[in-house]
Amino acid sequence: MKVVTLQQPKRIVFGAGSAPQAAEEVAAMGARRVLVVTSPPVLPAAKGLLEACAKAHLAVTVYGDIDREPTVAMFRRALEQAKAVKPQAVVGVGGGSALDVAKVVAALWDSRQDVTDAFGQDKLTGRATPLVCLPTTSGTGSEVSPNALLVDDADGRKKAVVSPHLVPDAVIVDPLLAVTMPPETTAATGMDALVHCIEAYANAHAHVAVDLYALEGVRLIAGNLARAVEHGDDVAARSAMSLGSLYGGLCQGPVNTAAVHALAYPLGEMYHVPHGLANAVLLAEVMEFNSPAAPQRYADVARALGAEVGRDDLETARAGIRAVRELSARCGVARRLGELGVPAEAITPMAEAAMKVTRLLVNNLRPVTQADAESIYRKAY
Repeated sequence: MKVVTLQQPKRIVFGAGSAPQAAEEVAAMGARRVLVVTSPPVLPAAKGLLEACAKAHLAVTVYGDIDREPTVAMFRRALEQAKAVKPQAVVGVGGGSALDVAKVVAALWDSRQDVTDAFGQDKLTGRATPLVCLPTTSGTGSEVSPNALLVDDADGRKKAVVSPHLVPDAVIVDPLLAVTMPPETTAATGMDALVHCIEAYANAHAHVAVDLYALEGVRLIAGNLARAVEHGDDVAARSAMSLGSLYGGLCQGPVNTAAVHALAYPLGEMYHVPHGLANAVLLAEVMEFNSPAAPQRYADVARALGAEVGRDDLETARAGIRAVRELSARCGVARRLGELGVPAEAITPMAEAAMKVTRLLVNNLRPVTQADAESIYRKAY
């Protein structure tokens, strides 16, 4: 059995109505001055949390300007707010964008290290400020991962800070925070969570200690995403999606993602395609590319997806690919690159950019060349 390192928060609280408990967590850490990092659409959902903070006599400053996938410039504006506040704790509330900014702000607001020097694996020097995260989408799993992604304004590329210092001290997963999420956002973020789980299981560095999270995440998301899209107020479906997303996030530290994410990044960088949609449109094509290299793994994924079992693993794996396409269609997710406004002439430049995401491509079960990347993009077009 291979060595694996599991990096997880000290406390994970899960359950409908648990969001206000974040105030208790912060107070127990001895903090009184708190910076909440969030996004404009999330503020109404965060009302209960902010009221709980007031009752706990916490001095709260809200930075709510994370309105899209964050750039370094956006991060620096949040950092300046943190330096003015001098928080004793940082609370991130929102989707992956707000959580990623909150995580890096907590680490760097009182540090001499610049964020550009922290890009990469284990380059962050530390974090002294307590950090609590509350996800409002069932997608990125950022609330429990050691990763944070920012778009570098210098070259337009997504870059990752990967460090155990980014794993929050406490995480509150309250499915009620997601009930007002629009159907299209529910679908895109849900497909993102599904990709996390599939890529963690079908991965060159897969591990039995992570497999259980990955497969259960696939089962939960595949069985509940359409219901959450069609009936956003279904708390049972939202709870299942929140748990599936959490499991996907727990996979990211020890195993991480692979070719789907590597090929999705250029769509966001060049054409501002939302991350979840970029992953969704490429998932089936990458599964088709990879499945001959690991039919048993993809057959396991297919069974977790609820697909029909075939005569052998490869046939079952293909049924899983069909199940992914059917789920995307039912949820109204764009299934072709052309539907996302990506021109055909962008295929080669995107493939060139994807080949630079080596930290993820090394995880893929089958080596990906630039010609392979172009072929996958063409099939997805």
